[in-house]
Amino acid sequence: MLLELGGVRLLTDPVLRRSVVHLRRHGPVPEPPRGLDAVLLSHLHHDHTHLPSLRLLDREVRVLAPCGAGAWLRRAGFPRAEELAPGQAAAVGNVEVTAVPAVHDDRRRPLGGVRAKPIGFVLGREHRIYFAGDTDLFDEMAGLAPIDAALLPVAGWGPKLGPGHIDPERAARAAAMMRPRVAVPIHWGTLSPPWTKLGRWFSDPPHAFAAQVAVLAPEVEVRVILPGESVELSA
Repeated sequence: MLLELGGVRLLTDPVLRRSVVHLRRHGPVPEPPRGLDAVLLSHLHHDHTHLPSLRLLDREVRVLAPCGAGAWLRRAGFPRAEELAPGQAAAVGNVEVTAVPAVHDDRRRPLGGVRAKPIGFVLGREHRIYFAGDTDLFDEMAGLAPIDAALLPVAGWGPKLGPGHIDPERAARAAAMMRPRVAVPIHWGTLSPPWTKLGRWFSDPPHAFAAQVAVLAPEVEVRVILPGESVELSA
């Protein structure tokens, strides 16, 4: 996600290549965005911290990452990598970026030589955006309120989701816990292994999420955008 708040440009977990290890992108490859104020990395899995994608960006860009990732990112060529633990905040221009908990695997597979505890991010003070990264449900989600916009993962790169993820129904439960003004389903319809047949698992999750939110939290507005599209949210 490329987020623009009050003139500040923040890029989350960028994947800017045709492929990520064994995964293949569906749809056009995005142009590497310029003029970034910071990159936000939620965890070190290859489909969220993709070094070939990061190397398409300005190497001097500020990178905010989970604890355990800083030295590794600096060795990889990103000298302005900083670590944030849940509860810690950093100012990026006029936007406060706060790390919040996430429940997800902390290893960088397949070798697992570096570990960093996954995080999500809450951006802003007066108007607040939550980017979940990859996470399972956790009790503290309710404490993130008030949230104006929640960017919630609803699927993955295959028909099945392992531990540390939320599917459309569980993502709707997260929305019901936080009660954001707007929820945007993310992390769907982009990557898959070449040997996996595309089907409803690939295209249906955001719509299933919207249907579940209508039941569990009908006051939450769901905005479904296709990969590559954008949405403007009023203050």
